[in-house]
Amino acid sequence: MNTSDFSTHKHADLKRMGSAGLKAVLNILEKWGCSAEQSMAILRLPKATFYKYRNDPSQARLDRDQLTRLSYLLNMHQALRIVFENRDNVYGFMSKKNHNPYFHGRTPLEVIESGDFGALYETYKRIDTLRGGLW
Repeated sequence: MNTSDFSTHKHADLKRMGSAGLKAVLNILEKWGCSAEQSMAILRLPKATFYKYRNDPSQARLDRDQLTRLSYLLNMHQALRIVFENRDNVYGFMSKKNHNPYFHGRTPLEVIESGDFGALYETYKRIDTLRGGLW
């Protein structure tokens, strides 16, 4: 395999992972109660692109930032699944008011709907610590 074959193969794998990840994340965001506008902001997707990808995730061409956003969202969901046995808590946690210092009475969803990458990362970090019972 020459280097151009490797590059093409690597690109195909990233595209496939991005499509599968996007499909899973769109399902999770819907279950969290996100509106289309919130999802667009969180994923940093323009309106037309969001609807195109939602209708056919295999068309997704995501950049590194968007792939990282998918990763954080998938990991948040996984942490919530580990922490909570009750489906309502797994999917409802993101819409519950949180009075821990970072959230200051806002819901995690209110924090990440800004689309700010730092807010997404900080929310991920705090949710991830729930797995260790450190919150």
